[in-house]
Amino acid sequence: MANSFPPVYNDSKPAVFRRLSPEKYTSLGDYIDEINAPDNRDGLVKTYGYQQISGGLTGFLSLTGAIRANGTADEVQYWEENRLHQAQAGTLSATAAAAATTLVIKKASSDASVLRLNDVILLYGQDRGIVTAISPTGEVSNTATADYTIQTLSSTGLTASAATTATTFPVIGNLFKQGSDQNDGYLESNVIKRTNKYNIIKEVFKVTGSQATNIGWVNVGNGDYRWYVKGEMDTRARFLDKREMMMLLGEDVTATLTGAGASVTAGEGYFTAIENRGIVHDGIISALTGMDTMIENLDKNGAAPEYAIYCNTSQGFKIDDFVASLNGAAGFTSATNGVTAFGGRDGDGADLGFQSFTRGGYTFHKHNWKLLNDPTLLAGSEYLGVMIPMTTVVDPKTGFRAAALELNYKDTNGYSRELEHWMTGSILGVNNTNVDNLQFNYRSESTLVTRAANQHVLITL
Repeated sequence: MANSFPPVYNDSKPAVFRRLSPEKYTSLGDYIDEINAPDNRDGLVKTYGYQQISGGLTGFLSLTGAIRANGTADEVQYWEENRLHQAQAGTLSATAAAAATTLVIKKASSDASVLRLNDVILLYGQDRGIVTAISPTGEVSNTATADYTIQTLSSTGLTASAATTATTFPVIGNLFKQGSDQNDGYLESNVIKRTNKYNIIKEVFKVTGSQATNIGWVNVGNGDYRWYVKGEMDTRARFLDKREMMMLLGEDVTATLTGAGASVTAGEGYFTAIENRGIVHDGIISALTGMDTMIENLDKNGAAPEYAIYCNTSQGFKIDDFVASLNGAAGFTSATNGVTAFGGRDGDGADLGFQSFTRGGYTFHKHNWKLLNDPTLLAGSEYLGVMIPMTTVVDPKTGFRAAALELNYKDTNGYSRELEHWMTGSILGVNNTNVDNLQFNYRSESTLVTRAANQHVLITL
């Protein structure tokens, strides 16, 4: 069958009619003896199995509908609601001895200002104190330092000595005398604006006119023996994997880069977002006690009742072990793959190989993540797994519901930069340059938005 160029990538057609799609490309190896025809077994052996890692997280995002094509600016802007009630962070100016009736809390410029005059705070879990003075006077600022003078409500003072270490002081209310004025100052809105930039990812693969006419001994798929198609397939796979890894591991560029790195921008990756604002669990979770500690942290952050766990093999084995040992125990149940996953949509969880169990009112769906097992990628790194809340959150600014984890790509007026693929050259039906080759080009501009990062978990060494 004659092949037409440029190829038409129509996934609705059987693979046999998509002979030159990017999924089909390979490169010609020097190991083929073109002089003496060998007793050749033409199947290409996948020595390391199916190596492409993209489709793990992005497959999950697609499954949950968390993909949006609405990028019309250089960054995504979204809003998150902060805690309604906040505790004051600060450091004691000096050790407060037992029975002390007065102490001073010093706020750093990096700490939010929560305390106002007449606020009542909880001191070390058992004593109550009232803010009697603030220096500078009337200070309610998130940018400056401040000293808060606190007096205990009890004449006997503190019940125990307080160390000079940084801590937090919950605000439990306030007290005013009769006939007094309203509060001195007010608290800012608890709505936080967040932004994330896009990643521009590119890849190319080239084949000469001479290479395009070579026929090899190895079947690269569907009876095709043209080796250059393997190289293009591998290029596409690497491109998709790099796109996914940048959405996971990317970091906002704050350094002054020079040379080829000058003026590049990058979005905050998923792991980075959790490290900055989420729950980081140090050490492998190997027993129910570790899972319970995790659940306690989830409770503190108003977490969703259902989670997807993506982890490496070692972490997966540990979960398998304690799930098997505790199956049927009080407060613990396990389920077959995909039975209750993804809002009760039977089969969805099974599509990605999830194993499910429930503990403490939370349901977890575990999945082995190839990315964390690949020795050329993240195997041996500090990352063991993530826990992704399977829920939507309400945008406090717009009221719209959005996914907790969302893939965005640039798209406007019918032009999409999700995955651009085009060819340049002068062979195989492509005639837009004078060069005797064919270049396959890939480009994407996308980013990952992590909403409510405080409800996401990163498991590390």
